[in-house]
Amino acid sequence: MTAPTAIDPFTSASGMLAALEAREISSAELVELQIERIERLNGPINAIIIETFDRARAAAVEADRRRARGETGALLGLPFTLKESNEVAGLPCTAGMDIFKGYVPATDGPLPATTFAAGAALLGKTNIPVALADWQADSPIYGRANNPYDLGRSPGGSTGGGAAALAAGLTPLEFGSDIGGSTRVPAAFCGVYGLRPSETAVPRTGSFPMSTLPNVTSVLAVQGPLARSAGDLELALDAVAGPEVGEDAGWKLTIPAARSETLRGLRVAVLPPIDWVPVDNEILAAQESLAAALSRAGATVRVAAPEGIDIESYYNDYNRGLLARTTAGQPLEERQAQAIAARKGDPRFGPAVADGFNMSFPDFAMLMARREQARAAYREFFREWDVLLCPMTLTAAFPHEERVFHTRTLTVNGREEPYRLQLVYPSLATFAGQPAVAFPVGLNRAGLPIGLQAIGPYLEDRTPIRFAQLVERERGGFVRPPGF
Repeated sequence: MTAPTAIDPFTSASGMLAALEAREISSAELVELQIERIERLNGPINAIIIETFDRARAAAVEADRRRARGETGALLGLPFTLKESNEVAGLPCTAGMDIFKGYVPATDGPLPATTFAAGAALLGKTNIPVALADWQADSPIYGRANNPYDLGRSPGGSTGGGAAALAAGLTPLEFGSDIGGSTRVPAAFCGVYGLRPSETAVPRTGSFPMSTLPNVTSVLAVQGPLARSAGDLELALDAVAGPEVGEDAGWKLTIPAARSETLRGLRVAVLPPIDWVPVDNEILAAQESLAAALSRAGATVRVAAPEGIDIESYYNDYNRGLLARTTAGQPLEERQAQAIAARKGDPRFGPAVADGFNMSFPDFAMLMARREQARAAYREFFREWDVLLCPMTLTAAFPHEERVFHTRTLTVNGREEPYRLQLVYPSLATFAGQPAVAFPVGLNRAGLPIGLQAIGPYLEDRTPIRFAQLVERERGGFVRPPGF
């Protein structure tokens, strides 16, 4: 091996793998670079809360040996991190909940197992909120994760620690999960990229506590990557896409090529404003600026939405599914108490609260039938369009919140709005199982990242990924936070 050259810790995962392949740096050296940064910079952001440095060093040594023998692997020698709720044998896995403080899985979940087989070196696990149920990353077990752009603000949730670690240059790749924007909201708040894969493209089991075993009713929740470049999302997706437990005998997936490799000719629909969901003016201005730039670059850009989807009804159905999914197994009195709290937090939430917390199986079956109608509407829509562009969040990263969830508000354009409205834009992809990419489009006047969302056609994940990559080339992407 030639003498190692210095490598910028903010190099993309793809760039790091290229440097490893070219023998410009060894995996052992790359892992030490990341460990040094974690030890020096992690404290104030509290992003990585379980360190596995010895494990990473051993994996790096083995990766260097494999590469020297001419072996290959999709992630061979690349350091990375995992959300705390990913099941890894021998490591704590609590989902931030005191009740599970002693839980240590005996086996690896499918996604971690795949990354290890691909040769990746685990640096540690990242911070999350209690029960993965917030757009912050605070828990009584691990404390609070902070946003590298402003330590007084949230990095998002529930994969908040992972997004913060990426933005701070502590890891080149993170894997999280998403049911309420838990991959995409942190990506938007921390100025990185987050993929919510098509619902069946990546195994959903092994994410504690909701998806430890295969279950045909386990809709909505997925696992997916976060990275500092859009291209790294495709690298990660290719590495972890695969069958659910028990389906490997006959399972096969070929994700089609992106519909376009250039902005010219790409068909971009811009979602019309939702009149009952306020969005920060700077986010809307950034979206308008991007739409204009796309048009100048030769894309077809027009305001359009899927026909047959009433967003308010769709959002209420999503909430029914979300609440039924996340409270399954809880005693009735606990579910009813949560229903009352949720309704207090958003008077526009309506009957979805009671329905979701008290759903019978026939009601759930009817909900899934309405979901299929929405999926059909998206299929028809994506015959004419390639991506659907819309906001990802209502605001940029907000100050840390101490209030009880159902009493919280967000300040949007000077007005206080229900905190739970933050669910609306994430739900647009979630309820129908569509792939979606959160991507950065610069900073606001306060120096905080602005993120948007590109929703794509089902099982055509490369199309929204490539769109984000083309935007990155045209307009720029990740911006390094000051001090890191």
